[in-house]
Amino acid sequence: MTDSEFLALAEATLDNIEGAFEQVAEDTDVDIECSRSGNVLQIEFADNGSKIIVNSQAPMKEMWIAARSGGFHYRRVDDRWINTRDGSEFYEALSRMASEQAGIPVTLKDAG
Repeated sequence: MTDSEFLALAEATLDNIEGAFEQVAEDTDVDIECSRSGNVLQIEFADNGSKIIVNSQAPMKEMWIAARSGGFHYRRVDDRWINTRDGSEFYEALSRMASEQAGIPVTLKDAG
């Protein structure tokens, strides 16, 4: 994957996640605030003050997640972001982390 391909894919991934969390906030009683600065997306669960940070790491061509449960790195394998340590899929893991922090089931899907 070229640098420009990674940057386009990372941008689309961050846009998808931000839109999905905004939809969760609209569809539920959970107060979720998303803020974006460049390649960093901060998702704050206002009810308990917890946060999830998702960002792209262009030099490594990875997406990173920082949540209550820890920090995780994902690299593109075929058409999915896969955890570099345990092989889990990005959106499944992010859904699990968001569900834990939101206190309700949250399901996120890859828009691509």
